[in-house]
Parts: sequence; C-alpha cells; structure tokens
Amino acid sequence: MTTRGHLHHLEIWLREAPSPDSGLPWLLAELGYRREQTWGSGESWHLGGSYVVLESGPDVVDTPHERTRPGMNHVAFFAGTPAEVEALAASATGHGFTLMFPDRHPFAGGPDHYAAYLEDEAGFEVELVAHPYAPAAARPEG
Repeated sequence: MTTRGHLHHLEIWLREAPSPDSGLPWLLAELGYRREQTWGSGESWHLGGSYVVLESGPDVVDTPHERTRPGMNHVAFFAGTPAEVEALAASATGHGFTLMFPDRHPFAGGPDHYAAYLEDEAGFEVELVAHPYAPAAARPEG
C-alpha cells in the first residue's frame, strides 16, 4: 500500500561508479535492500515500496561532496537494535566508512538518540538509527 508522504525514492549521484562490496552498495545490502537494476552508470536498490538509486555519469560534476553546503546533508536509516547498529558500524569501517563524532558515539545526536554517524570515502554521511531504543529517562534503574 502506498502511503501519502512516504519516501518513493532517493537518488544519490556519485563521482565514480560504486564497487559492489564497498560504501553505499555494501551498506544497502546489509540493511536488506536488494539490487534490482544495473546500467552503465548506476544501479537501483529496493526495499519495500522505496528504492535508492546510485548513479555516476557524464552529468555529475566532478567535485568532492560537502555535506555542509546547501542541499542534502545526510540520509538516515533505521538499522535495528543498538547491538545491530554497533555491529554494522564496526563492519562499515572495512567497507570505506569512517565513524564520525567518535568521542560522542553513540549519542552524537543527543542523549535520547542512539545512532552511528558514518562518512564514506567521498564525504557522504549516513546515519544508522537504533530502533527500538529506550531513552535514558525511560530505562529502568539497575
């Protein structure tokens, strides 16, 4: 069922065609997306009713990505339980990602938001959000 307001697709332009087991393709596969289509300059990854397109090609301007410029800053995915977020973040470092804000991990987004913030080799940021997560105020004392 299509729900008004749900994301239909996200298209991310890359400077270079992605390799299958690095960066965003690896992460999408780990999150449960499946590659549906490939063509000379890109590929699409589907999960449920949404999909992500990764594309490089002649229209892409050959400049580094800078998340602090106007435009999209990052994309965030629900990534499972806190333990699953940690396992995925640890594996991601072997696939071209760096953990951002390591001194504040996993609460760089605040004390009630458990997430891993990753940056790929091109400077693109991905946030892996834990769900469900009990904020500090709701956790039982023990």
